[in-house]
Amino acid sequence: MDDKRSIDEAVEHALGLEEELEVSGTAATGGESLAYAKAALLKWVDSVVGVASAPGSGRVTLIHANGSRSQIASPELPYQVTIPINFKDKS
Repeated sequence: MDDKRSIDEAVEHALGLEEELEVSGTAATGGESLAYAKAALLKWVDSVVGVASAPGSGRVTLIHANGSRSQIASPELPYQVTIPINFKDKS
């Protein structure tokens, strides 16, 4: 039940931020609406032809096939999309 509460709190927080800007938002946490949103996200991600990752600023920029860009702010995503550099001892 704690996971459900965490999800509900995250949704409430996200929508609350939108309300502060006097705009509305929607949320999907299950069922057909979540399946639809995930399918739309997969299609959107499939249009990515380049990724610029900036772990220091917590931002990832996606470059899409049509030349548009999308930025995602996340403390975790920049590290997840960056291939680790393997420093080998040259001595």
